[in-house]
Amino acid sequence: MRATVIGAGVAGLTTALTLAERGLAVEVFDRNAGLGPGSCSWHAGGMLAPWCEMASSEAVVGRLGAQSIDWWRERFPATVSKGTLVVAPGRDLAELDRFAQRTERYRWLNETEIASLEPDLAGRFRKGLHFPGEAHLDPRLALAELVERLAALGVAIRFDTELEPAAARGDLVFDCRGLGGRIDMPALRGVRGEMALIRSRSLSLSRPVRLLHPRLPIYLVPRGEGVFMLGATMLESEARGPVSVRSMLDLLGAAFTLHPALGEAEILELGADLRPALPDNLPRVERTGRVVRVNGLFRHGFLLAPALAQIAAGAALDPHLGTELIHANSA
Repeated sequence: MRATVIGAGVAGLTTALTLAERGLAVEVFDRNAGLGPGSCSWHAGGMLAPWCEMASSEAVVGRLGAQSIDWWRERFPATVSKGTLVVAPGRDLAELDRFAQRTERYRWLNETEIASLEPDLAGRFRKGLHFPGEAHLDPRLALAELVERLAALGVAIRFDTELEPAAARGDLVFDCRGLGGRIDMPALRGVRGEMALIRSRSLSLSRPVRLLHPRLPIYLVPRGEGVFMLGATMLESEARGPVSVRSMLDLLGAAFTLHPALGEAEILELGADLRPALPDNLPRVERTGRVVRVNGLFRHGFLLAPALAQIAAGAALDPHLGTELIHANSA
């Protein structure tokens, strides 16, 4: 069988690799000139944190996300498996309690245990949560690794090529265009997210740290050599354009609360993009004839893409499925 995948973000590349590993002849098309900021995957945090995400999402996000961690470990050896640390300032410890009540697979840490886990945070937080089963990766390196693995399997990626599903060749077509696929999934909306890449010469962290705050929770994800991804705002807006002054002041102010050393950090890059979301903020795999749509990953792209790729492949290759809607909540 021949399959065409439209979209070379994380959803498209993981779907293409899943199909190629199952023996299909696969071809990928993407409207961008190459991997880069044209895809919202480029601006992702890269946190594989299913149990942390359960604190603000449906349980299915945790279940599907947990399935994806091993997928990434097997295909992207640079995946870091040191868990996630969640902390809150003393005045906001109630936020930490509420977070814990909505999730699972964590252990409480006291001040000494936090310092043992992350020495540079010694003395800054009295309590914290450690999620030891979680992981993180560098999204840009992971996307490049997926491209290399696809090339090794003989999969061609046609960048700088606009393609509509109806015009695609092949027995099966997988539409993974994000907001670009809204004409066929009109319920999609864009949720704006903004981030910064910063470099600190005096702060070292070995795992993602989430700082809970009633107004603007943030996360700081280490990328190596003192570089961190700082994110992220979540605005119900489809406005495109550069990061706003207000958003960056909020992010940097919250980062300063995490550690004053971040006040001296260098800003390497600012980025903003729109994440595709459905009304319930849950992803969907939808099949109509030979077209399978994978969309609505919201802020969980790297976390959910491998599991959704497996669902999409199953939906396409099962001869008993006709026109069917496969919602992640029932997968």
